[in-house]
Amino acid sequence: MTSVLPRWRRRPAERRLAFLLVAPAVTLMLLVTAYPIGYAVWLSLQRNNLAVPSDTAFVGLNNYVTILTDRYWWTALAVTLGITVVSVALEFVLGLTLALVMHRTMVGKGLVRTAVLIPYGIVTAVASYSWYYAWTPGTGYLANLLPQGSAPLTEQVPSLAIVVVAEVWKTTPFMSLLLLAGLALVPEDLLKAAQVDGAGAWRRLTRVTLPIIKPAVLVALLFRTLDAFRIFDNIYVITNGANNTGSVSMLGYDNLFKGFNLGLGSAISVLIFLCVGLIALVFIKVFGAAAPGGDADGR
Repeated sequence: MTSVLPRWRRRPAERRLAFLLVAPAVTLMLLVTAYPIGYAVWLSLQRNNLAVPSDTAFVGLNNYVTILTDRYWWTALAVTLGITVVSVALEFVLGLTLALVMHRTMVGKGLVRTAVLIPYGIVTAVASYSWYYAWTPGTGYLANLLPQGSAPLTEQVPSLAIVVVAEVWKTTPFMSLLLLAGLALVPEDLLKAAQVDGAGAWRRLTRVTLPIIKPAVLVALLFRTLDAFRIFDNIYVITNGANNTGSVSMLGYDNLFKGFNLGLGSAISVLIFLCVGLIALVFIKVFGAAAPGGDADGR
């Protein structure tokens, strides 16, 4: 007779197996990324401006102090967080709706999925230019719908709204594709049993479907949040950071490629890297514990 080991007895062996399985991929990633990250950290501790190549010195954390005490960093961070929260929330709602439609589509399922994924297949710069020209006064078909004299791309809030719309239009298909994979794991018998018990469509969605697809929701939200936080191309094309619409990535770009300041630019890059790592940690700790099989530590 075979006995089933309790979970706490099996966990060390499972963890060792998990580490062995991911070790090759982690090793490769470290080999590819460790040097660039380490070099960026080293540059962030230097006073290194290509405009003045002779003035190079080790300054420690001075670059970080300069950035964190500058209002431009906090303005860019607020803009980045605002775009991230609003766009990811809209993408999740729309993506879940599209995923439910595609999951239930019986006729032309392949055609529907292909049509939904078309925006995601378009190069981001191309999509950004299409939105830019659409909102250009005098020539844009969307700008012509506004009252005479309106110029939404010259104001902060309308410009950011257009950037969010461009983000949502482009990446909602990605969100829906990940959620669709999760919906495929929901047992139909369980949904039918809930319906027999008198649960309506909304209760079946919130009490049955969403709890089962929590791992897929975690992956979708995590990927899109990290990607949205690093937003650059849409802002670069649509507003070029004018009228306080620049993101933290735009701020890093301006310091590195326009100001030739390797020290400040690298420090901004390191701060973005730390923010991304913090976001990933929060997601895994908060949502990981809520996922099936997760414990209080999010494992």
